[in-house]
Amino acid sequence: MMRHVLPNSTAPFLILASVSLGNAILTEASLSYLGLGVPPPSASWGQMMSGAAQSFAQIAPWLIAGPGIAIAALVLGFNLFGDALRDVWDPKLRGR
Repeated sequence: MMRHVLPNSTAPFLILASVSLGNAILTEASLSYLGLGVPPPSASWGQMMSGAAQSFAQIAPWLIAGPGIAIAALVLGFNLFGDALRDVWDPKLRGR
C-alpha cells in the first residue's frame, strides 16, 4: 500500500485541499459581505467590501476593488500552489 496507493493518492488530495481552502476563503468573504460572517470588531475582507460599497461606491470605487483583488489573488495563489505541488508529487510526471 505504501508503494502504490499512497503516492497515487497524494496528488489528488493536495489539489482537493488547495481548492477547498480557496472555497473556504470565498465563502467567508461572501458571508461577511452579507453581514452573516464574523462579528464586526474582527477584520474581514467581506466586511471591508460591504462598508466601502455602502458608503463610498460612487466617490472611491478603489476601496471596493482592493479587498476584491486581494481575495482573488489569494485564491489564485492557493490554486497555483496546489498545482505546483501536484506536479512535484505526481508519480506519473516523474518519468519525464
